[in-house]
Amino acid sequence: MSTPLLQKAVNNAMMRDKTVPAALLRMHFHDCFIRGCDASVLLKSKGKNRAEKDGPPNASLHSFYVIDNAKKEVEASCPGVVSCADILALAARDAVVFSGGPTWDVSKGRKDGRTSRASETTQLPSPTFNIAQLQQSFSQRGLSLDDLVALSGGHTLGFSHCSSFQSRIRNFNATHDIDPSMHPSFAASLRGVCPKTNRAKNAGATMDPSSTTFDNTYFKLILQKKGLFSSDQSLLSTPKTKDLVTKFASSKATFNKAFVSSMIKMSSITGGQEVRKDCRVVN
Repeated sequence: MSTPLLQKAVNNAMMRDKTVPAALLRMHFHDCFIRGCDASVLLKSKGKNRAEKDGPPNASLHSFYVIDNAKKEVEASCPGVVSCADILALAARDAVVFSGGPTWDVSKGRKDGRTSRASETTQLPSPTFNIAQLQQSFSQRGLSLDDLVALSGGHTLGFSHCSSFQSRIRNFNATHDIDPSMHPSFAASLRGVCPKTNRAKNAGATMDPSSTTFDNTYFKLILQKKGLFSSDQSLLSTPKTKDLVTKFASSKATFNKAFVSSMIKMSSITGGQEVRKDCRVVN
């Protein structure tokens, strides 16, 4: 497997744009959660069929070109061998390593899927989910509570648009304007970034202050009531998940080890039938 070729394509993109690593990690996650890790998220809409990438939760996915470039490089040296799904899994690993996170061996042999439907993206876990909804979503894919908390740590990288947390900072419910599980000063700063009337298209907040570094800051923030999403903050709502958050917040090494094992588990959810020549279209 020509991993150096792939790494070079991924690394070049990351050097030019510091938002690429978070994008690739998220893309892999969004791929695996629908029909398994089969690169169905890379297919483009065709005719009457709206593909996954055009589903609402995927509207903010980007950096697809990185996978296209890597695929071109790999096809030139060994045509028809390496699937787009394998490339995406490897690119997600490289994104973590590039950001200062741990490395791991990615198993190969995934096949690319031939089906991609925008309607199925409603199955992705939402930022508004509570712990019961999250647990159900993960367990349907054979992932445990440990995996759920470890993989949530991927939120150490990246940026979120206001729409994903807007409901927590205004008109939260009949009693509270602001979600009481959110630190008031944190809510105030978010209200400043996401004003009620100004609908700036790219307004939002980084997932954590060191949003281009893969670290355990995310878990420390949750303990301070400064998790961005309801789904992040909900990790404190059961004794088991709260215990894991505390453990990961106190040791980066413990988090890294758990993240690696859960990524390997998630990346091996299978699907797919072929090795695509072009990641955007079926053969």
